Parts: sequence; structure tokens; C-alpha cells
Amino acid sequence: MKIQRAGSQPSAKGPADWFTGTVRIDPLYPVEAPSIMAGNAVTFEPGARTAWHTHPLGQTLIITAGRGLVQKADGPIETVLPGDVVRFAPGEKHWHGASAATAMSHIAIQESLDGKAVDWMEHVSDAQYGIEVEGKPGR
Repeated sequence: MKIQRAGSQPSAKGPADWFTGTVRIDPLYPVEAPSIMAGNAVTFEPGARTAWHTHPLGQTLIITAGRGLVQKADGPIETVLPGDVVRFAPGEKHWHGASAATAMSHIAIQESLDGKAVDWMEHVSDAQYGIEVEGKPGR
């Protein structure tokens, strides 16, 4: 048995290459062989979101607080609330983050394939996200 004590690992700021806005990543547990799974608690301030990305073995999000938005490529933007569980299939292009007005936190669980857990892509534009652009209302 191993207990990973809350607060035993330092928080990290979400890198600008992967996120828009203010994002805090709190590691929950790292990959430890023979397992290939890791988990993080991630908090997005209002308007913050990931860039488009994929996971070679998929990703599961457990929404723990706030109001969030998730979208897979070519799909609608969906609102998620505490208690919702979102599962992205392996290789499914997607993004996730907070709503424009409310922060959101989730636990993110993903597995590594050959040491890689994620492939980062382009940022989600304000227009894709739905922020007020040219007088159009945001989310």
C-alpha cells in the first residue's frame, strides 16, 4: 500500500504552450511501473482552457468543482458540472476548461504509451471557445 499525501507534491502553473489563461496543476500520482496511469488535479480560472490535444490511450476527467466546457473535434461544446465524468477515446482530438464566468476543477487520469501521455496541438481560439468576439455573446 502507498498513500500519496495531499500537498506532498508542489503545484505547477499550466504552461502557456498547452493552456490559455490561468491553470494550476496539482500532481496526484505519477506513473509508477508496471502501471502506465497517472493522475492530476487541474484547476482552470474563468476563461482558461487547454489547447487541442489527444491522448494515445484516452483520458478520463472527473469534474470536482465549478462549471466547465469540453469539446471533441467536430462536436458541440458541452457543459460539465461536479460529479460528471468525461471519457475521451484514444486519439480523440479535444479540449477542456472553465466556462467564461466560472472556474472549474477536475481530476485528469491518463495512461502513457511508450512514455508519452499526450500530444499537444494548436490553441483553442477565442472564437472556437465562444468568448465574446465582435459583439457576439460568449458562453
